[in-house]
Amino acid sequence: MDDRGEPAVPAMRVSDRERDAALEVLAAALAEGRLDSSEHEVRSRSALRARTADELAALTADLPAPTPTRSEQDRKDLREWLAEWRYWLGGAVIMSGVWGVGCAREGELTYYWPVAPLGVWAAVLVAIAVWPNEAEDPTED
Repeated sequence: MDDRGEPAVPAMRVSDRERDAALEVLAAALAEGRLDSSEHEVRSRSALRARTADELAALTADLPAPTPTRSEQDRKDLREWLAEWRYWLGGAVIMSGVWGVGCAREGELTYYWPVAPLGVWAAVLVAIAVWPNEAEDPTED
């Protein structure tokens, strides 16, 4: 128990992947001049010996997270865009279901009204894919 009377939470053990991520942050800090070589060496050895997330966090707490590379950012953007299409598909299923129930109640096929909202939504998603990102420099390449 801690001094507030709450049960103590055991420290979370870290994986090799988490140690590698911390080493990448330390290497980026060395490359940027935020750490000198001796401090980098000490922190790197400590990161390799770290057993808990708290130990790793203490080694990188005063360092900024490295900025993602262009390819990492592109992969992240693609994942987000594909997730939006999954939302679109879910909306299509729900709206089509509502339309289908309405048709079943009336006993005849009526105008497929989901085409309007789904069409606008799809057009926006396509526009996002083809429209240049304001953060990108069009002269870059």
